[in-house]
Amino acid sequence: MARTGFCDSKPLLDLHKKADERRAPLRAWANACGPIDRWQPVEVDESRMASFKMETERRWERRLSMQASEDIMGFQEDGETCSAGSVIADGCVDESVLPLGLQGLHSLQALLPSLLRHEVEMALEKLDLIWDRTYAWDMFLDMMRTQTQYCFPNADLPRHFTEVTRAVLVDWLIQVHEMMQFQAETLYLAVHLLNRSLQQVKVTTANLQLLGMVCLFLAAKKEECLLPEVSGLCYLMDHTYTKHQLLRMERKVLCGLKFDLSYCPPLHFLILLASIARCSAKVVWMARYLLELSLLEGQCVVFLPVQLAGAALCLSRQVLQEPPTPEGEAAWCLASSVHVGSETVLLRIMHILASAAAKAHTRETCATFIKFSSPETMHVSRHPGLKNACGLLGICT
Repeated sequence: MARTGFCDSKPLLDLHKKADERRAPLRAWANACGPIDRWQPVEVDESRMASFKMETERRWERRLSMQASEDIMGFQEDGETCSAGSVIADGCVDESVLPLGLQGLHSLQALLPSLLRHEVEMALEKLDLIWDRTYAWDMFLDMMRTQTQYCFPNADLPRHFTEVTRAVLVDWLIQVHEMMQFQAETLYLAVHLLNRSLQQVKVTTANLQLLGMVCLFLAAKKEECLLPEVSGLCYLMDHTYTKHQLLRMERKVLCGLKFDLSYCPPLHFLILLASIARCSAKVVWMARYLLELSLLEGQCVVFLPVQLAGAALCLSRQVLQEPPTPEGEAAWCLASSVHVGSETVLLRIMHILASAAAKAHTRETCATFIKFSSPETMHVSRHPGLKNACGLLGICT
């Protein structure tokens, strides 16, 4: 048995099984998520809706003044103006986020804060993310606050590292993550730890693959129940590094990050927003595909998780062009009010994701494209709307 760093582990995963013939061997570094029913549309219980009582405006403002002092989601006291796409404390939203047919409806704007809270509570309960609905709104506010804790001021990489090198490493991590059948949150946490480590830990180009594997190993320790042996991780790296080197790098990364592995991934915001907006399964799969493509783009590290999730979901809806319904558009209006940032930032992210999706099938780093081309993911990566970059960018504008 090999020591993982926390305790002695057992050979719980079969790391020597034959790789999928569609992919290059995982050990050649230079070279799926199954369907989940958690993001099905939220069905509102009419009896519960009838008993639901809207909070008064003053009570709403008092609660915000206590729990949103950090100006989360643009909330401010006394009804001051906030950033585009955010909710205002006096019960209205920026009209730029409302569909044309809903702009100027002050009655809807007055109900939006209470409706948003109710929808967030219903969505978290539907997704089985809470045990007690009483804490749902506090949990959501904490998600909005903690996402800014480790935001990156820029996307600069250390010397000798390029965007291509980083993309190749992330693509390899995606393959390892899929083969080990880890949770989706593990991948997002691993890439986040990699981004932080590149800025806070000194590492040479020769040890870059080792750093990536250590970040995935640490993410698995936080998110997974079963862990692979250290010797199995060394096998996936073609025994380029020893177990001693891996564990030593693990200690180095933990010290550099001050043992803080907390992170609220954009996937959580995506699932929550999709549930509030009553998005179809195909829209969610397309948004997940676009969101995972953002992991390969170094310029996306400067955006907040909720911004990435909102842009991926918005682009997914525009690409698929599903027939809208009045209920769906009203729900989307409510979900889009959660977005933090200006419309310019949202369009910028959508352009980056659109460009990445248009060339995903021609790139060497195509693990995400292959993963989301399976029947389980509704073949979203092969959608005709993603082939032409110019046409896709035209839709975004």
